[in-house]
Amino acid sequence: MSDSPLVRDWSLDHETSEPFLNLLRLEVRKKDDWLKHRLSEEDIKRYQANGYINHVQVLTHEQCDLLLQEYRCFMENDLCQEKMELLYEYHRNQTGDENNVLMHALGHWRVSPLFHDLVFLPSVVVKVSQLLNPGTLTPVRFWHDQLFAKPAKHGGVVAWHQDYSYWTRTRPMQHITVHIALEDQTEDNGTIQYIPGSHRWNRNGEPLPILDFNFKDMEIIKSILTPEELEQFKPEPANLHKGEASFHHALSVHGSYENRSDQPRRAAVLNYFADGTLSDVNTELLKGSFIPKGQRMSGQLYPLVYSPEW
Repeated sequence: MSDSPLVRDWSLDHETSEPFLNLLRLEVRKKDDWLKHRLSEEDIKRYQANGYINHVQVLTHEQCDLLLQEYRCFMENDLCQEKMELLYEYHRNQTGDENNVLMHALGHWRVSPLFHDLVFLPSVVVKVSQLLNPGTLTPVRFWHDQLFAKPAKHGGVVAWHQDYSYWTRTRPMQHITVHIALEDQTEDNGTIQYIPGSHRWNRNGEPLPILDFNFKDMEIIKSILTPEELEQFKPEPANLHKGEASFHHALSVHGSYENRSDQPRRAAVLNYFADGTLSDVNTELLKGSFIPKGQRMSGQLYPLVYSPEW
C-alpha cells in the first residue's frame, strides 16, 4: 500500500494535522464549524420512516465542476497502469452490453486528491454521524467510494438492490450510503430511485440475496420478493439537482434506469460505517486489504472521517 515512485497513494493522507487537504475549499476550524452541517430533526425522522432522504445540498456547482474534470479520466479510461493498480475495481462497462453502458469504479479516492477530499467532506460526514445512530453523534469511518457514470443516449441501468447484500463481510450492519449528483438527475437520464420502507426488508435478519453482480437485470429482484413486498414496490425517483445528495440505509432497495438523454449522468458515491464495525472474513475485504475476522475495521484504507470529539 505504499506509494509508487511515479504515483502518490492519497489514502496515506488522513493521519496528519488536518483530516483533509482542502482542495475543495473546506472550512472547519472549530467544533461549531462541524455542527453547522447537522440535519434537522424532520430530516432524521423522514430517514427513519422511508430509509432515505433526498435533496440534501452537499456541494456547490463549482465543486461539482472540479470533480467532473477529474471524472473524465475514469470515463475515458485514461489512467496510467500504476493508478489502475490502486483502484479496487474498474469496469469500463459493467453490463457488458454496448447499448447499455455503465462505467463503475471503486477506490478512486486513492488516485485523485479531489475525490480524496470528498471522502472527508464535513457537509456529508456530520450528517452520516447523525443518521447511523439517530439521537446521538457517532464516530464514522470510511468504507469505500464508487463512481457510476451513464453516457448520453445509451447509459445502462443499475438493477434494484440492497447495498448490504454486497457488504456482509463486515458486521454488524451499521452502514450508510451517500449518492451525490454531480449534474442534474431526471427520470430521462436515469436518476437514482428508491422503494420507501424497503429498509425493513430482510430474510431472517440477513439482506436480500444478490441475483445479478453486474446490475444488468433491472427487475430481477422482484422474483424473490414476498407478495407484501411486491405490493409495497412503488419506486420514487430522487431527481437530484447538481450538488445534492441522497443518504440511504444499507437495506434500502434502490436502482436507476437507463440514460436516454443527450447528456451524461455522472454521480459520486460514498459509503461509510460506524466506528467499531468488524471484519467478518479472513479473506480480502477490498483488493489488497486484509483484516482478520473479528478485528475492528481501521487503518490506512478505513480512516476515521468524523468524531464528535473534534
